[in-house]
Amino acid sequence: MEKQVTILGSTGSIGTQSLEVVRAQGFRVFGLAAHSNAALLMRQIEEFHPHCVAVVEDAAADRVASWLDGISPAPVLLRGGEGLVRLAAMRGADIVLNAVVGIAGLPATLAALESGHDVALANKESLVTGGRLVVDAARAHTAKLLPVDSEHSAIFQCLQDAYSARRLQKILLTASGGPFFGKTREELVHVTKEDALRHPNWHMGAKITVDSATLMNKGLELIEAVWLFGLPARQIQIVVQRQSMIHSMVQFSDHSILAQLGVPDMRIPIQYALTWPDRVPGPAPELDWDTLRALTFDTADDETFRCLAACKKAAQKGGLAPCAANGANEEAVRLFLAGEIPFLKIGELVEAVVESDSFGGTYTLRDVYECDAAARAYVLAHL
Repeated sequence: MEKQVTILGSTGSIGTQSLEVVRAQGFRVFGLAAHSNAALLMRQIEEFHPHCVAVVEDAAADRVASWLDGISPAPVLLRGGEGLVRLAAMRGADIVLNAVVGIAGLPATLAALESGHDVALANKESLVTGGRLVVDAARAHTAKLLPVDSEHSAIFQCLQDAYSARRLQKILLTASGGPFFGKTREELVHVTKEDALRHPNWHMGAKITVDSATLMNKGLELIEAVWLFGLPARQIQIVVQRQSMIHSMVQFSDHSILAQLGVPDMRIPIQYALTWPDRVPGPAPELDWDTLRALTFDTADDETFRCLAACKKAAQKGGLAPCAANGANEEAVRLFLAGEIPFLKIGELVEAVVESDSFGGTYTLRDVYECDAAARAYVLAHL
């Protein structure tokens, strides 16, 4: 199966694993985009020979441009956030995998969909901040949104039978619980950055690992699931599955439940998004039933982890409330990683932003950016 793939965020964790899948399947790379890791991007260009590359940061773009002077044939080089969007929209790719971190991924998602590209979506902020815009763009341009997050991929896989999908009653969205599962608020008062970055099951970037520790990641995934699968937030239940072997479940009208299981390896959902509707051998290992002794379940504690409670409230409010929660969280996590606020302050600030306004009504892309900026400003004004 020869397929042309564009990967936005190719030097990050999801991007590098996506290229492992591309290598294993023999796909062709049409485009690569990176923020600032010029050294890794240049190695990727040498191996995969893309038609076009985009680099967001100016200094990194200059470095890549200088290096490309000695390459023949050299890929087209695009610069800045505008270059990222141009690459997402460029004809030639069969599918665009968006693994950009943060709200910066939203215009690229919209550009890809509006150009008729199917999008393998690993940028959760696209749906969290601009879910209505993204879903409307996919529908208007008959493009597919294929989830890459392991939880949403699991739900998607369980709903491939269209007849059963119409009988969907509830989504059971699983969570690892992060490094602080079972802790009380009192026990979390003095946790450090190093503590928060010590995830028990997954190796991820710093921001998403902190989001896992606060359960913000699960709250964002709940909001994503509302848009991807058309269920209200009240029909999405968070279930802690500590081993990260059951990636999510769906419950139907007869109360039967389907679950998707597999090792905690992101190459499985990445590959399914890139090869859907086919299933093919890939680089991820199989589950070892000789060593798996137990699968445990528990309830997600949104009394202790206020980010999760805030996201539930944001999903119920609708409009730009999820965008406000996301913007506040990004700013609060930045401050936490810089050592400027304690761990518990993240959830307090996110919840306060969600409570600060009704956020109802329709919105435009400009409204999304204004809401994001206002939420970040709110955080800085309430430290």
